[in-house]
Amino acid sequence: MRRPPKDVIQSTRIIGRRALVVGGLQLGVLGAIGFRLRDMQVEQADQYRMLAEENRISMRLLPPARGMIFDRNGIAIAANEQNYRVVMVREDAGDIEKVLARLTEIIDIPPDALTRAIEEMRRRAPFVPVTILERVSWDHVAQINLNTPVLPGVQAEVGLSRYYPMGEDMAHVVGYVGPVSDFDLSQIENPDPLLQIPRFEYGKTGAENRLETDLRGKGGTRRIEISAAGRIIRELDRQDGIAGKDVQLTIDARLQSYVQARLDGESASAVVIDLENGDLRAVVSSPSFDPNMFVRGISVADWQALMENKYRPLAAKAVQGTYPPGSTFKMVTLLAAMEAGVITAEDTVYCPGHADVGGTRFHCWKRGGHGNMNLHESMKQSCDVYYYDIAQRVGIDKMAEMARKLGLGVRHDLPLSAVATGIAPDRDWKTSVRGETWRIGDTVNASIGQGYVLTSPMQLAVMTARLATGHEITPRLIRLIDGVAQPGGIGPSLGLNENTLRRVRASMDAVCNHNRGTAYGSRILAEGRKMAGKTGTSQVRRITPEERAAGVIRNEDLPWERRDHALFVGYAPLDNPRYAVSVVVEHGGGGAAAAAPVARDILLQAQYGGPPPLTAYPANLREQIAAQQRRIADRIPAGTRSQSRA
Repeated sequence: MRRPPKDVIQSTRIIGRRALVVGGLQLGVLGAIGFRLRDMQVEQADQYRMLAEENRISMRLLPPARGMIFDRNGIAIAANEQNYRVVMVREDAGDIEKVLARLTEIIDIPPDALTRAIEEMRRRAPFVPVTILERVSWDHVAQINLNTPVLPGVQAEVGLSRYYPMGEDMAHVVGYVGPVSDFDLSQIENPDPLLQIPRFEYGKTGAENRLETDLRGKGGTRRIEISAAGRIIRELDRQDGIAGKDVQLTIDARLQSYVQARLDGESASAVVIDLENGDLRAVVSSPSFDPNMFVRGISVADWQALMENKYRPLAAKAVQGTYPPGSTFKMVTLLAAMEAGVITAEDTVYCPGHADVGGTRFHCWKRGGHGNMNLHESMKQSCDVYYYDIAQRVGIDKMAEMARKLGLGVRHDLPLSAVATGIAPDRDWKTSVRGETWRIGDTVNASIGQGYVLTSPMQLAVMTARLATGHEITPRLIRLIDGVAQPGGIGPSLGLNENTLRRVRASMDAVCNHNRGTAYGSRILAEGRKMAGKTGTSQVRRITPEERAAGVIRNEDLPWERRDHALFVGYAPLDNPRYAVSVVVEHGGGGAAAAAPVARDILLQAQYGGPPPLTAYPANLREQIAAQQRRIADRIPAGTRSQSRA
């Protein structure tokens, strides 16, 4: 049966369209093959010729420039410097020991550096460049380049290495970098491939560690042609990495250096807070160390010297150290009692020189006693018995609550190493931590900052800042990251009675500016610059009844490690507080003698923005202060800015 002409025409059209589609697809495939063949034979001919001649192409990671760290005024405190280094790639070198032997004939390489490099190459992938020696001279670079035919896999290259222009003055704040270790890698989930580069610089402590991700940047890549002999012929392609973000701290480098110099010779720490915004203007631990030693490779002798120093230069005492706060804690006890309504400002307590509580005698620092004491006099003269009494009325739980409100027993979130939490003990704390019942004697000890109470200098500075302002001051160390402002500053009101705060501040004023105040000898005379504060002395040993009966041994007659810690907290100026400070001098003796003068000098330096006039000091101190200013002057950096990355 014949098909209708209409059906035949329609079938022909369908077959034609399908033939066109199939033909088009075939033509496309043949075209793609032809294009690829042309690309391989013409465009990539040189590359395949290299491969045919046993040359090859290798991909290498390019470390980015590490972000720089500046102080609040733009002074560089962590910079980068050029570093010529010698590297080797194991798979290009062949017999690595033979090549290294040739290399040692050209440049001097310490035996330990050779051993480390060989071990590193055996642990790493064969294509990973391993640093043999860093900080080589340009002459050595030239010699290596001249001898490349007999040094397969060896290359002299230039990179950037960390440098700390201010040395020990910023060591505990900025920290330092060092080569990535296996331990570092074990602490990181999905580590950046950059961290696999041997001797890659990684933040170890301080802000360098806590801001590592921001400072590190993103790695780049380069393609290089390598001959069959392992020699680099040329660079074929390069994609530079993204430099790390620059960071600006709130620290004032000039004030930081002044405080470091002022504490020279002491095992001590100090913290300065700007009350307008919570910025940390200085965070100092003394003695310090040069962080550049760790970047360049610290010697065994230098390491032993640091470890054996009884003043513990590696410890960031300002944030890591915890100490009994002594009488600087009395403001906490006083505020807790006043806020609870268990005392008024006019209530008095008689001080005979001791208080008997629960069968134990607790002594006042003044053996003969102070007589009748009210709020104002008790703070001014630092009478212990007054606080023994009011602490029993208010109880430890309310004291601990007040301590935490003022920033004690609280870990402040700062990009520094091992920030301490301290202890603001209460009944639950002793039960859970020590498995013991709280006793009334524990409350009495805590009332004057002894017993279980432990605070850091950072916490004491925060406490003082909150007392001076009545607000929840949050300390801030990072001002800007890549130009973006970081949080911090003045929080909400603490919710404390303003009349109570005024009375506490007035009593702190009397401590420094009344002739019977414990810090009167460290007063400031300059109008509009005067300070208020509180001295503290915390015991580190138990005084036996026998010693007390015979006469307590003076601090200067004891071995250094058995002497009392000296403390002072304060703020200035009185009427419109701008700066708060805390000072702790380990085993310094009395707070009035050892810590208060340091705090006075720091607050004056901060207020004047440099050396204050001698008229700010009592006349009998001016000659001594002039000599001190001359001694310190050379330690203060110039106020110039440094914005260069290299």
